[in-house]
Amino acid sequence: MTQNIARLNFAHLPTPIEELPRLTKALGGPRLLVKRDDQTGLAFGGNKTRKLEFLVAEARAQGADMLISAGAIQSNHCRQTVAAAARFGFDCTLVLTGERPTQPSANFLLDQLFGAEIVTVADRKDRDRVLQETFDKAAAAGKKPYLVPYGGSSTTGALAYAFAVEEFIKQNVHADWIVFGTSSGGTHAGLVLGQRLFDFKGKILGISIDEPEAELKKHVSELASQASERFGARIHFTPEDVLANENYCQSGYGVFGDGEREAISLFASNEGLLLDPVYTGRAAAGMIDLIRKGFFKKDETVLFWHTGGQPALFADRYAGALLT
Repeated sequence: MTQNIARLNFAHLPTPIEELPRLTKALGGPRLLVKRDDQTGLAFGGNKTRKLEFLVAEARAQGADMLISAGAIQSNHCRQTVAAAARFGFDCTLVLTGERPTQPSANFLLDQLFGAEIVTVADRKDRDRVLQETFDKAAAAGKKPYLVPYGGSSTTGALAYAFAVEEFIKQNVHADWIVFGTSSGGTHAGLVLGQRLFDFKGKILGISIDEPEAELKKHVSELASQASERFGARIHFTPEDVLANENYCQSGYGVFGDGEREAISLFASNEGLLLDPVYTGRAAAGMIDLIRKGFFKKDETVLFWHTGGQPALFADRYAGALLT
């Protein structure tokens, strides 16, 4: 079924699925489950670890000796990328958007611990240009860099979450809905593709972290279509095949508000489970609001796909706001 798909197996898989009975009771239903991709094992885990199994394998196959990627100062993706680089003997440079902290903490601290060379960019609009300049400079210096796309969201990265759907189905746990945070689209595209390839009967809903719904649906459908060719399937997805909700991202990327704060508190106090302030906190806030509005039926089962990110809780900008 698969064509030319190289993979390194270093994630801790399958990730467990757990009941959330006390949170279910606190919210008055539906039945809630969680898929623990925060436990994928690499550098505190997260969804990017699945993608890096394919991306690092591709980098190796191309003879690369260096990984280059980009993200925000507290990027979970970049933290996992540099950890993978350290594990498999690659140099790594990260282009991070935002002001360099005077006191490193959370993901930014871990990036340095894993050995990343860090280039900071003040304005996000300049990131792609600086990223390309960094890549070109490395190549000119005789390195063989491999560009890990933002969020790991390429056709190669998306493969990981198509296989993740297969993994979920083999765990033989029923879910009417899968809910998760979506941004750069790779996880979303993989889930949509996996749904079709492995015949998942439920619905897959991405809560947008920072992207307009129409743009997200278009990008995810195109990426899923392209990734399907790696399976020899050539499936054409349209934006109508993608479920997404943009109602919870209006405050902007990384802005910590009452919804995120409540979601983190509810998961922590009811289940002893930690979310992060940017992605899973916002996605869970959306899911909780939809539950309260009756979007899900009381007799349905909703699985929250936890994509990780907890180290960001310890970033100075979020830690002080969690309990206020």
